[in-house]
Amino acid sequence: MQKMMSTTLLALFLLTGLFAGTVFASNLDDLFTAVGKLNIQRHGYTLGKALNKTQLKTAASNPVEAASKETFKFQDKKVFIVAENKTNRVLVIYEQFEDSVQKKIQNLVGDLYMTFDDPTVLAHDKVVYWAYTKTGKVPADQFDLAKEIKKPLDILATVKFVSDIKIMEKEASETKGQAYYIISSDPILKQIADLKELY
Repeated sequence: MQKMMSTTLLALFLLTGLFAGTVFASNLDDLFTAVGKLNIQRHGYTLGKALNKTQLKTAASNPVEAASKETFKFQDKKVFIVAENKTNRVLVIYEQFEDSVQKKIQNLVGDLYMTFDDPTVLAHDKVVYWAYTKTGKVPADQFDLAKEIKKPLDILATVKFVSDIKIMEKEASETKGQAYYIISSDPILKQIADLKELY
């Protein structure tokens, strides 16, 4: 799973990088404020916003080793959260799914569609990608046009779902695969000095 995530995330970072504009020059506080205003939520956690008292108690009770000295990480049921030490603001929200049949993966994607609406990118029937600028989610046609005319988009945050089996194309009934989603802001993560990996 870790190898799958690392490889795919590298590809997605490169994809995001093609459309990254001046947003990367912003300072960290401004980035957190802008990302928080997008109100990208999952299981009660909001990207860019500080953890509440209940969530901080959960964090203290369920710590997980973090990849950076500037962050802390914890688990809430099946969801993993990475937050900044100084402000308790959420940097990453992710969840992993092992040994999932295609129907379960389809249900997971359906749930994300219900939460985040139509995605920005569908790729190879294995990747679903929602991209956000400071004004909100980027529609697929706007993303495609930006790619075609090579005009950078200031992508501030993303929701990425990746599966190692196809999501819609029929698979053998016994086929099982791994999948995950990750919610993060690449511009913010780039400013975490010693962050070697996302989590």
